[in-house]
Amino acid sequence: MHFKLFHPADVFCLSLTMARALKLTMTTQHEGTDTIAPLQPHGTPEDGDVLALIINSLEDSKAEEIVSLDLTGKSALADHMVVASGRSHRHVGAVADHLLRDLKQAGYGNARIEGMPHCDWVLIDIGDAIIHIFRPEVRSFYNIEKMWSADSTAPTQFIG
Repeated sequence: MHFKLFHPADVFCLSLTMARALKLTMTTQHEGTDTIAPLQPHGTPEDGDVLALIINSLEDSKAEEIVSLDLTGKSALADHMVVASGRSHRHVGAVADHLLRDLKQAGYGNARIEGMPHCDWVLIDIGDAIIHIFRPEVRSFYNIEKMWSADSTAPTQFIG
């Protein structure tokens, strides 16, 4: 479904994609040009910036064994999955709190969080990326990275 809104100087195109989730893309095209560029919501970083923000925050918090999985085209859940470990319940909680603070400052204040009270496994979903922070024993039990990269040709990036 495509809608066009006309403005004297620009043409705005809204496209809705119905799949598992509703995706709204807004593009602009200036008169006399053939290029259409997606508009970024104000204050929201681009995809690569989000991944860098997540990894930098995890590294600053001394998270261990940070792994980034590219899920683009493999899952409708997210484009990236980042898996990291904390040394203890307290460390997992502190890493998650630090990451949530950094995400909020970058414009991702609506993150969905699971597992914070117990801090064995904290999941943070920001839409573009899903972040798993585990205690080492829980991480080895669930082995999330293997499950998502077993049948994939998508690159797995070991960061720390």
